[in-house]
Amino acid sequence: MARRAAEIDKRVSLHSLRHAFATHLLEHHEDIRIIQVLLGHKKLENTARYSQVAASLLREVKGPLEYLDPKSLN
Repeated sequence: MARRAAEIDKRVSLHSLRHAFATHLLEHHEDIRIIQVLLGHKKLENTARYSQVAASLLREVKGPLEYLDPKSLN
């Protein structure tokens, strides 16, 4: 029913729902270790396989130097 309501033409399986669930949580900045527990994985590597990080989320990541005040570097 949800697939039809979202107008998704592809076949949907429990496996694809797990992928979507993990991706949704990551996109909303949930910690991957929390997702690991929710999915019932013993190894973090298994959770990483399920989760597909959105490009927009990757663009939001800042490196340590980006947090520095440029005025304090002079």
